[in-house]
Parts: sequence; structure tokens; C-alpha cells
Amino acid sequence: MAQGTGSINSDYKDWEWSADAGERARLLQSPSVETVPKSGESQGNGLGATSALGAVFIVVNAALGAGLLNFPAAFSMAGGVAAGIALQMCMLIFIIGGLVILAYCSQASNERTYQEVVWAVCGKVPGVLCEVAIAVYTFGTCIAFLIIIGDQEDKIIAALVTEPEEAGSGRWYTDRKFTISITAFLLILPLSIPKEIGFQKYASSLSVIGTWYVTAVIIIKYIWPDKELVPVEIPTSPSTWTAVFNAVPTICFGFQCHVSSVPVFNSMKQPEVKTWGAVVTAAMVIALFVYMGTGVCGFLTFGAGVEQDVLLSYPSNDIPVALARAFIILCVLTSYPILHFCGRAVLEGLWLRYTGVTVEEDVIRERRRRLLQTISWFLLTLLLALFIPDIGKVISVIGGLAACFIFVFPGLCLIQAKLSEIQETWAISWWAQVSYGVFMVTLGAFIFGQTTANAIFVDLTA
Repeated sequence: MAQGTGSINSDYKDWEWSADAGERARLLQSPSVETVPKSGESQGNGLGATSALGAVFIVVNAALGAGLLNFPAAFSMAGGVAAGIALQMCMLIFIIGGLVILAYCSQASNERTYQEVVWAVCGKVPGVLCEVAIAVYTFGTCIAFLIIIGDQEDKIIAALVTEPEEAGSGRWYTDRKFTISITAFLLILPLSIPKEIGFQKYASSLSVIGTWYVTAVIIIKYIWPDKELVPVEIPTSPSTWTAVFNAVPTICFGFQCHVSSVPVFNSMKQPEVKTWGAVVTAAMVIALFVYMGTGVCGFLTFGAGVEQDVLLSYPSNDIPVALARAFIILCVLTSYPILHFCGRAVLEGLWLRYTGVTVEEDVIRERRRRLLQTISWFLLTLLLALFIPDIGKVISVIGGLAACFIFVFPGLCLIQAKLSEIQETWAISWWAQVSYGVFMVTLGAFIFGQTTANAIFVDLTA
């Protein structure tokens, strides 16, 4: 994309809100990303610390996660392997396009986080909506993580308890609500309270290894299935054409790494859009093979009867699968504090902006407010996770928000960036890019509306 000779929202009033933008940008950096301070000369001068190969790894890290557990069920909902793969391939084009657009707009606006780019390029209203969407999305994802912990612990406990199911079902220490609660209070809450979470980057790398192990186990279990496995029905086509869209929230949830992509781009030694395009293409292809391997093999193993969390379809006493469950628990234990950290930072930014208090003036009260925000967030997510046992219902809701981060906000940024360019005549490429932005916004709005309505009227009322 060629950068025009115009400026993006250059009126001072459009930038007046961002007195503390640098502090909030620092708060929202990925724990695996170290960037240089924002300045007018930092772009393109190789001041970042991340190589192109390192950026590929970080983007893959951001994309891969516990969402892969739902891909076999997504293939089932889409109506088979062919429909699932076709849907993923089509969406991948827009996923990569959105990542490139965000890098382009980050350079044009000289902003270093997703929400700051939307604020600078699109203005106040889309900026506020973006921050609210990030807060809601991270909140919902934290609920999903707690549900995943409960799912995996149920299976692990079932393998460890030697008594018959009827005898052990009444034991208080095997109750799902107790196991989720004790794990959350002992492990997640202490990791969520600190102001900084840079130490989490090492655990995050280990969780990526865990997701690869889970994929390997699912593929091996398909190639060499258990002898006890009963042949199942394998759908080859969707029941209706609209059923394909039921898989969209899972795909959006799985590939959504756009919120953390802007800091990654700005951390590169050479933050250039062309280089970034190669980085995100390589990263998304890697993620595609992981998700496709999990989705196809998990679906072909269990067919239409696959659980929303594919690991629940395997027997409790399977040792390799039990290790996969342990890896997934580790993954979500380290991911919850990071997601909560990002959501808390957005809420903190909104609070500072609308109270008019600077970061320096608010240091004394920051600790008390952070503790209150963390405990409130933690207790609400825990309470909802205890009473929403089906992770598919949570993902059907937050998957629509993920579509906004992938389609709607990047599309709006592209449209506004191109409209702000000052040119005597509009070239065909300009019209093509504006049209692409309009299509992205339209498609994202449709996905968000369809998946959210389906979640409300089908899943949540069931």
C-alpha cells in the first residue's frame, strides 16, 4: 500500500485525549515484545529488537492457543472436511489482509497499539468502541479459559480416582466447581495481581510447545486409533448453507492475533509493511496447518459426535492425552493473567482519560484501584465459568467480537486512511483499497451480527 501525502486525523483535538497514550501503550505490550519508545524518528530505522523470524514466532504464539480444542467441532458444524478447509482458506485471506492494514495504519499514525491506531485513524467513537470490545473480548476469553481448566481437570481426576463413578461422584474434592475454584484462587489470582507481567513470556513459550503437542497427539490418535474406538458417522456436507457460518466464531477466535500484532510490528528491527506482509503470511500458514491438522484429524476420529472440547472425547485413562490435558491447563493458566492484564490496561486507560487524571498524579491510588479491578474481574469470570459449563457457548459470543478485530476495525482504518490522502485524482488502486475496506467492514458486521444473534437466540436460550 502506498502511503499518500495526507495526514490522518491531524487536528490537535483528535489527539488531545492521548496525553497518557505512551503509558497505556507500554501497559499493553505483549510480554514477549520489547519495543523502543515512540518517537517520530523511530519508524523504519531499525531501532526495534525483533528480527523477522522472531516476529513470525511471536505472531504464531499469539494466534495459537486453547482455541484449537474447538476446531474439530467447528469442522463438524461446517459440514465436513471440505467445507471446513474451504472456510478457513477464504477467511485466511482477510485475516492476513487485516494484519497488513494495521501495520500500514500504525506507520501512518505513529501509534504502537491496536486501540491507539483505531483512535488515531478513525476518531473518538470507533476508538472507544474498540477499547470496550477489547475489554469484553478479554473478559469472555478469561471465562473460556476457566471452563477449559474445569474440563481438563474433570478428565484427569476421573483417571486418578479408582473408585467406581457412583462412589466417587459424591466426593466434594472431585466436584467441578471446587476444582476450578481452588485452581483459580491458588494459581491464577496471584499471577493476575502484579502490575507488570514480563515474567510470563517464558511460560507463554512453554504453552506454545504444549499446543503443538496437543496437535501431534490428535493426529497420531487418528492415524493409529484406539482399538476400543467405535466407527462413527462422518458428515460430508452441511445440513444447510447457513450451518457453515456456525464454524466462523471458532475460526475467528483461533486466528485472532490482531490486537497484539501492532506492538509486534513496531518491535521489529525493520518495521516495513512489505516485510510484515511476509511475516504474517508465514505465521498464518503455520497456524493454519496446526489448526487444520487438529480440526481434520479430530473430526475424522469422532465425526458428528465430537465434543466442543475435543480432548473430552478421548478416554480419561489415555496417558498421552492426559499429558495433553496438563499442557492445556498450563497454557490457560499462563494465558489468563495476560488476557486479564490487557483488559485491565484498557479499563485503566478509559478511567484516566475520562477523569482527566495523569498517570503521575494517580500513582498513589493506582495500586488500590488495580487490586479492586483484578479481584472484581477474577470473581466475575470465575462465577460465570462455574455456571456456564459449555465452552462452545462462550466462544460463540466472543467469536463475533474477534471478527470485529479481524474485519471491522482494520476495514474502517483502511477506509479512513485512504480518504485522508490528498491527491489530485483518485487512481484505480485507491478505489480498489477503499472498496476492499468497505467489503471488510460489511463482512465483519455480518459475521458479528449473525454469530451474536445465533449465540443469544440459540445457545444462551437453550
